[in-house]
Amino acid sequence: MEPTQSKKRGWWRPELGLALALLAVGVYVIAGTLNVEAATSVVGLGPRFFPMLVGGAITVVGVFYVIDVVRGGRGDPEESEDIDADAPADLKQVGLVGGVFLAFTALLDTLGWVIAGSLLFFGLSLALGAEHRVRAAVIAVVLGLGTYLAFVKGLGVNLPAGLLEGVI
Repeated sequence: MEPTQSKKRGWWRPELGLALALLAVGVYVIAGTLNVEAATSVVGLGPRFFPMLVGGAITVVGVFYVIDVVRGGRGDPEESEDIDADAPADLKQVGLVGGVFLAFTALLDTLGWVIAGSLLFFGLSLALGAEHRVRAAVIAVVLGLGTYLAFVKGLGVNLPAGLLEGVI
């Protein structure tokens, strides 16, 4: 990278955003785990052990990643990738994907997993450039229903049924 390019881009880079997000996720997992209260097992490991271990690992990786990015480090693209590492991030697409995830979290309890999940998968496929909308919609519904059945019926995990309560 030439010195004039780095001055034009400033200190912010997408890698730093990802590094800070990773760090925030680690801290969030640790903070959320602190509220878990349950008895420890016979070997002394309680329900907090593994989430704390994972949250701690994510936080440590996030700290090292932030340090690396601030010091000028950047990921090397794979040889098969045809990208320009100096090109600016497509903030419109990032915003669309983020908006789809926010809408999913806002609608999950009301609509239920099957409908909200199907909308999530369909919205992501459109945001990421799906050309065949009908096919994307069909695949989204199959994924939404399939993941619901796999988790609820297959694994016994409760997912919100929402509007389909009593139907499925």
